[in-house]
Amino acid sequence: MPLKILIAEDNNRLARALIEKLAFFDDFQVKGWEPNGQALLDRVEREKVVDLVLMDVNMPVRDGISATEELKKRFPQVKVVMSTVFDEEEYIFRAILAGANGYLLKDERPEKLHAAIREVMEGGAPMSATVARKALNLIRYNARLTEKETESQEFNLTPREYEILEQLGTGRNYNEIAGNLFISAGTVRKHIENIYQKLQVHNKVEAIQVALRNRLI
Repeated sequence: MPLKILIAEDNNRLARALIEKLAFFDDFQVKGWEPNGQALLDRVEREKVVDLVLMDVNMPVRDGISATEELKKRFPQVKVVMSTVFDEEEYIFRAILAGANGYLLKDERPEKLHAAIREVMEGGAPMSATVARKALNLIRYNARLTEKETESQEFNLTPREYEILEQLGTGRNYNEIAGNLFISAGTVRKHIENIYQKLQVHNKVEAIQVALRNRLI
């Protein structure tokens, strides 16, 4: 039995291009395409016999990420592959959180599209090469943030103290820090005293050295 595929795409030309790519393969059956995420959800609700959706990201009425999240709640068995021109980190991150099973750019060759869809149906999570690199960067970035949070907790720094320590590391003085954080210079001075005590240092230079050594900034 061929895989039953629906397409969500608001651009007629791009929708036709996707249909033409999928038409090369006998193991796929394109059931149709819808111009927005809400129409796609309504179509799946009516037909129910859908194996996979190729989902655009930016569409009117309802975008692809919101539609993916709702589709996964109502029909968790339906696979979703984002098919888009957008490879920005924000879209990748939101699509993954929404439950997308793969993320492909629209300029992929038919053979790559075919292989990716088969991979999804076998439990994989294919991504275009540039998307995969950016997804890895996101993971590394979030890991560094978590590491910093853990290290700052070891010194019992508060979020405000952490902010002020970062400002100190850029060479700003008390008044500049106060202006940036919308607090008084006296409040900044008090926070810095607490930072020195927690880091067991006596001045700004020592504080920055400890912060750098422990990757707090």
